[in-house]
Amino acid sequence: MKIAVIGLGSMGKRRIRLIKNILGENVEIYGVDSNEKRCIEVKNEYGVVCVSDLSILLDEKLIDAAFIATSPLAHTSLITTCLEHGIHVFTELNLVDTDYEKNIALAKRNNKVLFLSSTMLYRKEIQYIARCIKEADCSVNYTYHVGQYLPDWHPWDVLEEFFISKKATNGCRELFAIELPWIVNAFGRIVKYDVVKSKSSKLPIDYADNYLLLIEHETGHKGVLAVDVISREAVRELSVFGEDIFLKWNGTPHGLICKNLKSGNMDTINLYDDMQAEHIEGYSSNIIENAYADEIRNFFATINESDLPRYSFTQDKEILKLIDEIEAD
Repeated sequence: MKIAVIGLGSMGKRRIRLIKNILGENVEIYGVDSNEKRCIEVKNEYGVVCVSDLSILLDEKLIDAAFIATSPLAHTSLITTCLEHGIHVFTELNLVDTDYEKNIALAKRNNKVLFLSSTMLYRKEIQYIARCIKEADCSVNYTYHVGQYLPDWHPWDVLEEFFISKKATNGCRELFAIELPWIVNAFGRIVKYDVVKSKSSKLPIDYADNYLLLIEHETGHKGVLAVDVISREAVRELSVFGEDIFLKWNGTPHGLICKNLKSGNMDTINLYDDMQAEHIEGYSSNIIENAYADEIRNFFATINESDLPRYSFTQDKEILKLIDEIEAD
C-alpha cells in the first residue's frame, strides 16, 4: 500500500511511526509538508520521501490512502481533494463540520473509506468502563475532569502559531471533541446540560479556558464534566458510581480500579498484560500509543471490508453541534 501523511508535525510523525510498525515492508510512505525543516527531519528520522505539495503525488497517482494531520481548518479541502482522486482518507479531528455532507456523499460515490479519528474509543480502559456501565443494574453518576495547561500541550511549538490558541479550533473545543464521543457511547445521548464557563487565566487567548457541565443522558445516567486548559498538571480523572458500580480511572494504562462487590476490595484492572503500553517521552502519562495504533488498524481493516469504523462523520456532526451549543451558552 502507498500512503501519504499530510502534515508532518507531532501527530503526522506519530502516524508515520505507527504505520511503519503495523505494515512493515508492505507500505510505501510519502510525507507532505510545505515546511522544509519538517520534511528534512522526517526524511532523516524515518527514511520517508517528502514533498512540499500533495498535487505532486496526485498527478503521478502514487498513493492509495492519505492520513491528514494538518491544522484542523485545512482538513476539509484536503479531504475533498483526496476523495476526488479516488483515495481513502483517514483524518484527525476536524473541529468544524464544513462540507461534511458533501464529503460523505463523495466517499460513497467513489467507494472510498472516509475515516475519522476518535482515539479514546480505542482505549482499552474506556471499552472496559463502557461494558461495566452497560452491565450495571442501576443508573450511574460520574465526575470527570480533563485538562492541561495550554502552553504545556506542545512546548516545542510557538503557542500563538498552534491551532489550539485560535478561537475556532481552541483547546477546550478540542478536549470536548476528544472526550464527548466516548462519553456519549458509554453513558448515552446527552438530552440536557447546564454549563458554567469563564476565562480565568492570563493566557493570550480569546475564549473560555474552563468549563463545568452538569449533564443528563437519555439513559438516566448523569454526570459532571470539567474541561479546561489551565490545569498546571495534566489530568484525566474519572469516577463512576451507582448502587452496583464504583470505579475510578486516572487516565493511565494501569490506573483503573474497580470495587469488587463480593470481596469489598478495590481491584486494579490490568488490561495490558499481553502488551506493553507504549508511551512517548514528552507527552503526559495518560497519552499512550496503543489506541492510536488500534484505530489505524481499524482504518486498514475498513479498507479491506472486514471491519467498520467505530466513529463516523455523521456522529461527529452531532458532537460538533453539541460543542457549538456549549460554547454559545
